[in-house]
Amino acid sequence: MGFVPKVAPVDNPIVGFSEEDARRLHHPHNDALVVSIRVGDDNTHRVLVDNGSSVDILYYSAFQQMRIERGRLISINAALIGFGGMKVYPVRAVTLLVTIGDYPQQITKDVTFLIVNCSSAYNAIIGRPTLNSWKAVTSTYHLMIKFPMDYEVGELRGDQVVARECYIAMLEMDDHL
Repeated sequence: MGFVPKVAPVDNPIVGFSEEDARRLHHPHNDALVVSIRVGDDNTHRVLVDNGSSVDILYYSAFQQMRIERGRLISINAALIGFGGMKVYPVRAVTLLVTIGDYPQQITKDVTFLIVNCSSAYNAIIGRPTLNSWKAVTSTYHLMIKFPMDYEVGELRGDQVVARECYIAMLEMDDHL
């Protein structure tokens, strides 16, 4: 009897990355994974995907542009501890529908964002709670998120140019503080 390769069932796709996934990038790089997603009714750009974040963040300036009904806001009484031990107090929280990927390879789920009022080059941060709910796998080398769907794997590519623009903007903000 010959060797029979193990094949994943169609309804349980395997998420993986290849060198082909990284072909459009400038290498070597240490760029952050920055994507565009649909948040509520808005296309939201400059969204940092951060596996190190224990919460999902929506920056107040982006929140204001979304014209979300005040009745949807949730009171919150907790401090966030950022890099270097800095405390940030969220203004409120809000749960919004978020869509990632391109039709038909996309998923839409509710995401609860903490709204913070501080300077950032980003409009939002997607952290572990959402990445885990999506069963998403991220690769900073490939600047990509992949996520299993019913019968295939969806993907969302990061934008290397925007990631570099955000990095420079954050450096300039630090210079002015």
